[in-house]
Amino acid sequence: MKKLIICLFSLVFMAACVDDLDEYNIDTKRATDVPPATLFTNALLGLTDVLTTPNVNTNNIRLYVQHWATTQYVEEPRYNMTGRLIPQNFWNALYRDVLADLKESKRLLVADETIDPVLKNNQLAQIEIMEVYAWSVLVTTFGDIPYTEALDPTNTQPVYDDDQAIYNDILERLDMALGLINTAESGFEEGDVLYNGDMAQWVKFGNSLKLRLAMVIADVDAAKAGTLVAEAAPNVFTSNADNALFPYTAATPNNNPISDNVRGPLSAREDFIAAGRLVDLMNSLNDPRRPQYFTDVDGQFVGGRVGFANDYEENSTVSEKIAALDFPGVLLDYAEVEFLLAEAVERGFIAGSAAEHYNAAIRASILYWGGTEAEAAAYLAQPAVNYATAPGDWKQKIGTQAWIAFFNRGYEAWLTWRRLDAPTLTPPVEGLIVPTRLIYPVNEQTLNPNNRAAAASAIGGDESSTKLFWDVN
Repeated sequence: MKKLIICLFSLVFMAACVDDLDEYNIDTKRATDVPPATLFTNALLGLTDVLTTPNVNTNNIRLYVQHWATTQYVEEPRYNMTGRLIPQNFWNALYRDVLADLKESKRLLVADETIDPVLKNNQLAQIEIMEVYAWSVLVTTFGDIPYTEALDPTNTQPVYDDDQAIYNDILERLDMALGLINTAESGFEEGDVLYNGDMAQWVKFGNSLKLRLAMVIADVDAAKAGTLVAEAAPNVFTSNADNALFPYTAATPNNNPISDNVRGPLSAREDFIAAGRLVDLMNSLNDPRRPQYFTDVDGQFVGGRVGFANDYEENSTVSEKIAALDFPGVLLDYAEVEFLLAEAVERGFIAGSAAEHYNAAIRASILYWGGTEAEAAAYLAQPAVNYATAPGDWKQKIGTQAWIAFFNRGYEAWLTWRRLDAPTLTPPVEGLIVPTRLIYPVNEQTLNPNNRAAAASAIGGDESSTKLFWDVN
């Protein structure tokens, strides 16, 4: 009887506390209304994570460009993209974790009629610039991709758009975004972990991105590339203070994903070492960045063979600086901008001195990593580095030094290598070709087979060796 009374009392008590039993279906620990700024920040995190992580299931680009080698994995540095869900995880991260959040952030912002119009335009510009960035990574990685019909949950089989058409469209979108910016007003502030709402910095960032995207098409449409470069160049980064850095924290889960995959505070993994091709070159040049990039082995910097098993203890690995939980992720930096400007001079797109921009790029990289002006000057004075005497043509000079400078920026190193074909990268075993794209995700063959097949045919085959529309050399 006592139990019955207690049960009846409980039912009465609950009925008195709620109006509708549906309230019990609400998970109070999950947000139902997310502010646009939060979605924007989460998209920045997702984008930086997928470009930064060295996880073999998601991003093996450091292995493709021969910056890193492995101790036990041999399939990944030999370009096996089907043994793991590498393309699928890379693809999903950009569509699901970046572009979907940016789209929803934009939708909420447009629907909010209470926001000052100037502030709204600035925030829309920030979103659009980051959408362009994400789309540019997808299209330069895969080729034809879902674009005009993408991000629609009711359409499970979106068509793949032509990669060149997509590229032309995102260039227009970038110009539109830059045109929205009013530097007298802020944008997202706390939500903007790159520049804290400083729209003058976003003008520089957007124009620096425009410079990068313009140079991608330099070999296939020099006239258009030249026009875009000339428009962007006066407003790009001018020092390391402008760098677009994502501020990872020492607290998980917002730590740098490198720290999850190398030996350090969070992990005992010993999967990765420095690649001999890079270490040997830097040793020959007495490069001051070596202790910033690598650990030493008995006072020496030693690299392993890419595509073969290597002993962890006998080779250098990434430095403690790079393995730190709070080491920043880089989306775009001043060194990259100066390398691009040096190339633009050589191509006749802008006036100036290619050597001066080349020197500025190398100096910016050395200083960013903790070197000194004296070290930069000594490095640049070497005949093998000096722009007038370094071996090869301008593509080889710029490409080689950019490859060194982009040590922890695999995607940018890969993009530059594909454009300039420098330095020479030899596949680990005969018969392989260094990848020039990622193959389409395996689940697209079952979920969207017809559109995926049409796209594969349009770009010349769904192979890692297929060259994309802009990669004509």
